[in-house]
Amino acid sequence: MDKFTVLEGIAAPLRTINVDTDAIIPKQYLKTIKRTGLGAGLFAEKRFRDDGTENPDFVLNKPAYRKATILVAGDNFGCGSSREHAPWALLDYGIRAVISTSFGDIFYNNCFKNGVLPIRVSPEELEKLFDDAERGANARLTIDLEKQEIRGPDGGSIRFDIDPHRKHCLLEGLDDIGQTLEKASKIAGFEGKMKELRPWA
Repeated sequence: MDKFTVLEGIAAPLRTINVDTDAIIPKQYLKTIKRTGLGAGLFAEKRFRDDGTENPDFVLNKPAYRKATILVAGDNFGCGSSREHAPWALLDYGIRAVISTSFGDIFYNNCFKNGVLPIRVSPEELEKLFDDAERGANARLTIDLEKQEIRGPDGGSIRFDIDPHRKHCLLEGLDDIGQTLEKASKIAGFEGKMKELRPWA
């Protein structure tokens, strides 16, 4: 998992509330267990028309937001089913952070396990970030995880809270396997001791 330290990028505004994981990555893309290639299906039912052509009205299809790395989203983002493909699709598309007032619990947890930073802010702060994002590609946001700070294009900043353990894992690029490997020497020592104590096992 890539480390998350400081992210500076274009923020795409998605004012829709209650965006569920079925909308983030539709069911027809769930046949794979690979984490790559899912970016093509991100918001597919909104990004594309029935004939497969792009919907020019969808935010990620607008020229200013095609290279967005941050999503500023409406309340209760990622609600619905527990599919882990949702953060996989965001990450594969290039979205490393999602900012909202609230998230579906399972989606929120899955983001941390996959290198996507979900940030909770107040309704007033979200509205300010929507204003920044709606100014287009020239209004870039900077997210500093170490300082727990979002900096806007005009120099203003917003502080955010994050669980210290989750912060550590993102800063160091540690998923569940990586966290286990951090303790590899202790695990090996324990296994060696068990072999001495219980050679028959």
